[in-house]
Amino acid sequence: MAKMHVDEVDTDAALARRLVAAQFPQWAGLEVEAVERIGTSNAMFRLGADMVVRLPRRAGAAKDIDMEHEWLPRLGAQLPTPIPVPLAQGTPQEGYPWRWSVYEWLDGTNPVVGRLTAPKLLATDLAAFVTTLRRTDPADGPASYRSEPLPQRDADTRRALADVRDLVDQGAALSVWESALRAPEWTNAPVWIHSDLQPGNLLVSPEGRLSAVIDFECAGFGDAAVDLLPAWYVLPPEARALFRTVAEVDEATWVRGRGWALSVALLELSYYRHSNPVMVATAQHVLDEILAEG
Repeated sequence: MAKMHVDEVDTDAALARRLVAAQFPQWAGLEVEAVERIGTSNAMFRLGADMVVRLPRRAGAAKDIDMEHEWLPRLGAQLPTPIPVPLAQGTPQEGYPWRWSVYEWLDGTNPVVGRLTAPKLLATDLAAFVTTLRRTDPADGPASYRSEPLPQRDADTRRALADVRDLVDQGAALSVWESALRAPEWTNAPVWIHSDLQPGNLLVSPEGRLSAVIDFECAGFGDAAVDLLPAWYVLPPEARALFRTVAEVDEATWVRGRGWALSVALLELSYYRHSNPVMVATAQHVLDEILAEG
């Protein structure tokens, strides 16, 4: 499979097939094939009709496996939308260096920005998901991958903006970013957030409804504003406003959420501009949407 990171290991369907056969012989006869959804942290392979193998591409992603196996069953029981259910955990073998997972397969397709079947219904579904998640009993969960206050991202965000100066209006982007930095910080207790609600981590039904949310390796405690990413990553303006209303988002949280979307998109555009055209197109769309708001 195509590599996106300099420290990424080789993965393919043949490796996944060997790992499954060696460690889970009850599934050895099932077909294994690469999944068209290309994750940046994990390579995915369909296992039979009802399962998927996820192989971390790099060491950082491998560190998230324990969290996923512990927390996804507990979170899934409380959420209105299906999320991945871990079925088994594999160990290093066949030259592959890390633990890996088998999950239940979840049906659906990634939403295509600009071609949503029912954008307002999707906005309502997304709002229900993020509000339910943030109200979930926090118990003793981990910090989110994106749990830092926005000001701690300032240097990286400005560096990424400079890297893509040929693609993004510097003045307009800085104006949005500095507005987000001035917004009142989150003062409530941290809440559960997914923290990466991008098109590649969302599945929709043929009717356009949210059918599943996947890839929870970044999930944990943080600022509720981080889960506003789909407002700009997925939804058109009219559905964006509905999402904000249904999710009951105040002005300060909305401004921080826009700042998060800007920062994440800038870093993605800079990092993936020569390795992942899908991520680049998505990031450029997000920036266009944000800057069009003025």
